[in-house]
Amino acid sequence: MSVAGDRIKKLREREGLTQLDLANKMGINNSVLSRIEAGKRSVEESELNYFADYFDVTTDYLLGRSDNPKGYATNMSFYGGPENYTEDEIEEMEAALERYRAMKRRAAEQVEKDSKN
Repeated sequence: MSVAGDRIKKLREREGLTQLDLANKMGINNSVLSRIEAGKRSVEESELNYFADYFDVTTDYLLGRSDNPKGYATNMSFYGGPENYTEDEIEEMEAALERYRAMKRRAAEQVEKDSKN
């Protein structure tokens, strides 16, 4: 399996998507995604960009050039740093992040839908 294929598969599974779900969102055949994930087909530039945008990661991360999905170091030192956060603060931050990611997914899906019309 290629680094890109492996990371795409892990991100897809983390989102709870089947190969068919993601392939349909991308407008590609399910067998193409299957071959990408298995490392039997390279990822085209347009596909790589779609995956990066959809999963909110960098192309460098997908290609294995970086182990940091976002491409930058997260600075959590504000408000005393994570070791000083309460459980309810952490839960609220995680919930806010999930809401944000869901909004980005919906926006990407709308852009994809609009581009097909």
